[in-house]
Amino acid sequence: MNANNTSPHLLLTIVLKHHAGLTLDDVQARLKASGWWDRFPVEGTRVVSWTVAMGLGQIVTLEVPPDRLGAVNVELERSAWGVFQTEVYATYDFVPVRERIIERVRAGGQ
Repeated sequence: MNANNTSPHLLLTIVLKHHAGLTLDDVQARLKASGWWDRFPVEGTRVVSWTVAMGLGQIVTLEVPPDRLGAVNVELERSAWGVFQTEVYATYDFVPVRERIIERVRAGGQ
């Protein structure tokens, strides 16, 4: 998805920050107890990327139909809270935009 895309889906980037007081075993036990691995990502959404940033946590980008946004929010509240500190950002793919800017600058524009 990019700034000119007419896709009916949103991109959401979710930052799942580690709690400093939890060990990996604690995190895994809590995720299992909350059903995280069966419930997230929410049905009807698609994982675009899922990376681990050492010292920070996990960064998940989902493609989400607008009518599933509430379900994503509820699932984060239900199964991620207490394990991760969550931050959610509406995002878009900047690579195509960057390429257009580079071409415009090379052609003498701004």
